[in-house]
Amino acid sequence: MNRIIQKEPTERHGKFKTGFNRWTVALASAGLVSIGSVVQAEETPHQVLTALSSTTLSGYVNTSAIWKLGTGTQLVGRAFDGTAKQDGINLDVVKLSLEKPLDEAEWAAGYKVDLLFGPDAVAYNNTVGIAATDFSFKQAYVVLRAPVGNGIDFKIGTFDTCIGYEVFDGPANPNYSRSYGYTLEPLAHTGVMASYQVCSGFSLSAGVANTWITGVNARPLRAAGVAADESEKTYMGLMSLTAPESFGFLKGAVLSAGIVDGINNPGASDTTSYYVGATMPTPWESLSWGASYDYRGTKADAANSTYANAVALYTTYQATEKLKFNSRVEYATGTTGTWIIAPAAPTASKAGDGEAFLGYTLTADYSLWGPNVMTRAEFRWDHDLKGRNGAAVHPFGVNDKNAMSLALNVVYKF
Repeated sequence: MNRIIQKEPTERHGKFKTGFNRWTVALASAGLVSIGSVVQAEETPHQVLTALSSTTLSGYVNTSAIWKLGTGTQLVGRAFDGTAKQDGINLDVVKLSLEKPLDEAEWAAGYKVDLLFGPDAVAYNNTVGIAATDFSFKQAYVVLRAPVGNGIDFKIGTFDTCIGYEVFDGPANPNYSRSYGYTLEPLAHTGVMASYQVCSGFSLSAGVANTWITGVNARPLRAAGVAADESEKTYMGLMSLTAPESFGFLKGAVLSAGIVDGINNPGASDTTSYYVGATMPTPWESLSWGASYDYRGTKADAANSTYANAVALYTTYQATEKLKFNSRVEYATGTTGTWIIAPAAPTASKAGDGEAFLGYTLTADYSLWGPNVMTRAEFRWDHDLKGRNGAAVHPFGVNDKNAMSLALNVVYKF
């Protein structure tokens, strides 16, 4: 009788024939570890496996193509799709995330690191001691759980701000372009944040950070080179309510309200941000909506203060299994200089009249290549409600009160 001899499998028990753990190979490919160091670590393979077995690797590659319509030269109120990306094809950003989430242990511990590569990383790159480049830490923190009540979770390090309807990660937003409200919010903080789940439908978060504005290890300043008092930190909080199943078709609706208050460098101004947002289903399963309100007030001294606020209404319609439409209507107002950078003196009839804009965005999201690939086309129209004239003062160009653009956004998520 012939005996069948089985060949050694390519992969066994999570290890390649080379002896390297699959996560080690992935990290080496990303340039986060060297093969040489891995070979040395193979002398203690149990330690390597223990360190990486519960770590997840994820991220995305975000690309776009944007065409500006009309004769205007500006796109006011844009966060990551402004003048530098008009009329061309762009690499927006690459995100790489390493995370060990909390488990069910009473004294659980974990971490998260978000790395950004590409032009959009510069928005997060006002880090102490690092020049503006196409690399940045978006988040890097340790997370700890203390068994108090239902458990208090602590983030310690650099983390995203707690307020806002939209976020930096484009694939997580209903539209490709960011809202006016997004431009009024802080981006990230270095500090400590505590979160507590009071019950299944009610959660609270509170934290303290160095500054209102982004900057890893940045310190608040009262003037150039003059540090603020030790107690002049940035304080923040967020409350979220989720509707239970007893609410019928409204189950899962979320209402959130938050505040961030602190010093906004480099202007050394006291800045307060308020946010209220809601997402809500409807009796029609394919239709849902959301709303947000953002306010930002700053006060540099008794004679210099500014304000801005923005309200937005979001609608999502799932037309088919693969096709959905997301729309956003916005109204934003603020003191002169909020969105129009370094404006020239306005015409006499508009002197001191501030800024006001109306915006409409329609995004078609079609999943042609499966769940890992996001492909969406977007039309955005912004209208200046102040009606300024002249190339020197109008935000969109000579005698042009409107700005319009078309965008194609393609993202691969892994």
